[in-house]
Amino acid sequence: MSKLLYIESSPRKARSKSIRVANAFLDAYKSANPDDEILTIDLWKKKLPEFDGDTIDAKYQVLHGQGHDASQAKAWQSVVDVIDEFKSADKYLISLPMWNFGIPYKLKHYIDVIAQPGQTFSFSPETGYSGLVTGKPVAVVYARGGAYGSEQTQGMDFQKTYLELILGFVGFTHIHSVVVEPTLAGPDDVAATEAAAVQVATEIASTF
Repeated sequence: MSKLLYIESSPRKARSKSIRVANAFLDAYKSANPDDEILTIDLWKKKLPEFDGDTIDAKYQVLHGQGHDASQAKAWQSVVDVIDEFKSADKYLISLPMWNFGIPYKLKHYIDVIAQPGQTFSFSPETGYSGLVTGKPVAVVYARGGAYGSEQTQGMDFQKTYLELILGFVGFTHIHSVVVEPTLAGPDDVAATEAAAVQVATEIASTF
């Protein structure tokens, strides 16, 4: 039995295109893997640790190979707890809308918590950075109001490009992408776009 972690980033819920396509993925995945565990993290409900004084100090103690005092240890443990939950999964699904050409701040906060030295990546002068979350597949559903596939608009996409960069940085090599765009087109075009994305998502999920 495997564990799938689903990270949901949109506050729009029933009105969200990324969530609807992700739900279609989950339905297909459950049909293909009825005994697997699915854990959902709604980033609009989850309380994440702040990177305040003790937490950032604790991170730098790790970076410099030094220990923590009591306050730093407590703060760092709250970060490690979130990371342990993340790393406990065997497979991942992430859904997110584009906000201001990038990702929602709730997802950025989550990434800033889990992307930590000695936890999800390592560094050595000889080999540089190495991701520690390896051998696990991730599927990502991106929704955006515009279309960013042309040569003129590709440079404005800091949603998909950033998330693929950070996923690769922490070790993911099997990244499956489902793009729903443009969601601000006419109703018929949007319906066709969403239907096409659902088909891609269910095809990925059936063998995920």
